[in-house]
Amino acid sequence: MHDSMFFYGLLTATFLFAGMVKGVTGMGLPTVAMGLLGMVMPPAMAATLLVVPSFVTNVWQLFSGGAIAALVRRLWPMLAAMVIGTVGGSALLVRVDPRWSGFALGSALIVYAVYALLAPALSIPRALEAWLSPLVGLVTGMVTGATGVFVMPAVPYLGALGLHKDELVQALGLSFSISTLALAAGLLANDAFRLNQLGLSSLSVIPALLGMWLGTWVRARISPQRFRQCFLLLLLVLGLELASRPFF
Repeated sequence: MHDSMFFYGLLTATFLFAGMVKGVTGMGLPTVAMGLLGMVMPPAMAATLLVVPSFVTNVWQLFSGGAIAALVRRLWPMLAAMVIGTVGGSALLVRVDPRWSGFALGSALIVYAVYALLAPALSIPRALEAWLSPLVGLVTGMVTGATGVFVMPAVPYLGALGLHKDELVQALGLSFSISTLALAAGLLANDAFRLNQLGLSSLSVIPALLGMWLGTWVRARISPQRFRQCFLLLLLVLGLELASRPFF
């Protein structure tokens, strides 16, 4: 009984906080959720729990503007390669020892947090997108499939394409949505998606959406830059903890 209450309380708190981070920064729900849940359960199980709230919140974000068709035409090579990499890489998330998949997740969090804290300025010429987009998509898909986290290298890549603010938010929503569906397909193909987990994942939508609403409220009252720094430092701590598990 107490274990069940702890589990549901942890699930609610995790998605409430992850949703709030997404409400403030426009991203981060899967990253935060996988980082926190990955501390108390195998990453494969954590990945199944975030499928529905991640998809719902990302679709909400995707339809926040009117540039969807143009973004699909521009980004489809990256998105197609990302699906292939995610479905293929998801076998690692299911079959590898949880300590080492946790290590992979922690490493992805560390890389992303360090990159974002340093925030180097990147700019990618349009002429390079034809070959760079599928490469970025494939690598991102493999990382997503193996860790359940969509961050590297697609997020900095999208940020370097010169998109306007609203277009970037939609591009992230589009990429996150496709990535979530591909991850669900990969978990299903590897017999790691259970019906009872889908129910728990669906219930997690409520705190995730509430968190997004709170995040938009917070965003209007504090410095997004300061909140972003705290968020990235939290990811760095979580990443270090997960990456150190196989060695202690």
